[in-house]
Amino acid sequence: MLLSIDCFRLKSQAAAYLACVACCSALALAMGLSAQAQQAAPAQPSTAEAASQATQQNTQTGAAQPAKETPVPPAAAAVDAAQAPAPEAAPQPASAPAAASQPVPAAQTSAAKAETKAETPQAGSITEEELKQLLVGKPLYLRGGYLDNSLSFNEHGVLSGHSPQGSYTLSAVEVDKVRLTKHKVELTGARYGLHFLGALPYEDPTKSMDRVKITPKKKMLRISIDRELVVTPKKKKDKEQGKDKQEKAGAWNKKGPAADSSIQPAAQPELSEAEQTQAEIAAAPAEERPADPGSITRTTSPAHATKMLKDALDHILAQGFDERLMASMPDFWKLYYQAVADKADYRPKDPAVLRQNTVDKKARLLSTFEPESNEYAQANAVAGMALYHTVIGADGKPGEIAVGRPIGFGLDENAVEAIRKASFSPAMKDGKPVPVMLDLVVQFRIYSHRTAVANKPEAEAKPEAEAAKPEATVKPALPGPYSVQH
Repeated sequence: MLLSIDCFRLKSQAAAYLACVACCSALALAMGLSAQAQQAAPAQPSTAEAASQATQQNTQTGAAQPAKETPVPPAAAAVDAAQAPAPEAAPQPASAPAAASQPVPAAQTSAAKAETKAETPQAGSITEEELKQLLVGKPLYLRGGYLDNSLSFNEHGVLSGHSPQGSYTLSAVEVDKVRLTKHKVELTGARYGLHFLGALPYEDPTKSMDRVKITPKKKMLRISIDRELVVTPKKKKDKEQGKDKQEKAGAWNKKGPAADSSIQPAAQPELSEAEQTQAEIAAAPAEERPADPGSITRTTSPAHATKMLKDALDHILAQGFDERLMASMPDFWKLYYQAVADKADYRPKDPAVLRQNTVDKKARLLSTFEPESNEYAQANAVAGMALYHTVIGADGKPGEIAVGRPIGFGLDENAVEAIRKASFSPAMKDGKPVPVMLDLVVQFRIYSHRTAVANKPEAEAKPEAEAAKPEATVKPALPGPYSVQH
């Protein structure tokens, strides 16, 4: 009886020992297969591990239960351990994106930021669409009366170069297109002339006025305005990077064959702001370079550059007939528009000036004057009569002149200039010369062969060779309008 009990105990201990060996083998195999999955998710302890741990505890404490255990052959235990499945990693939630755990490369991040920065305009900067809303299709006037069809202005709105100047009646402008670049703004459109249709001062001149396009066909008015250059402010990192480069250069020189300072790379001198501006302008395309590169300034504020551009536009173009435009006109136009505002006829500033019907002897025109026409009036068939109020002083010289009934197209300026050069006899009252207001009517005509023939001197003899030519080939003189007293 005792011998059978001892044999049973020995068999039980041997079975336990074999089971422990099998569990250890399975544990080593499982750990080798799941080494990569341990970083993704902590592995749960396997069933084999739990069994081995329990077996070891039972072996150490001797708490085996032989009645409930079944003897396992060693070969079968080894097979079961080899076929035991490896522990799987904890499954990831399906909703979590796989890319969220992977870091985004720095190059892609910087490229995305650069693209967003390029698409989004800087705060305070003006856009091409804003300029179109401000200028396209609006009734504008070109301040200064510049007559060239190609005009360039610097960033302050000052004309670059030279251009002939004329009347404001030849300076109406209509902008069709706007192009905004980094260095300038380009406006294209047409010029219009103002033709008055005989309105008196107490009538509304805007209702008796035509806007006639005077820009030749297949041509256009071009206006370019330089812009202030907006630059990115320098950061402190640039200085630190410069120091790092110098230190690296020094370290490289020490590693070289000669460690003295004579072989260190020469430092590049920093360019001044003016030199940097000139270099950037030179790198721009030729059609986008400013007209006056020497006057270009730099700023780090887009809002300041926008304000500067708007000030330049206001200095060049008038948004309609404003007070500044009127203030820049000659006195004869100011007196006319003052009468228009008062809805009354012109009155001389000097109350001592008399009227023609209150003097004993009226003032009279002694010389003839012929105000010149111009190419715009001739090309657009602008003709008619104009009325001018002239104060003739006691000395017989013309003084204050006011437009009474304008004709426009720059002809009123020619008429006033001719009146100032004319000679008059003063008015007399009580045997003394007195100042008086004289009204002069001037009629402008269109050049034609008929007027050229009428102006030919009858007593002038033609050479036989010239007389044989057709009448149309003879170059006539420009006709002069005749002037009469009113």
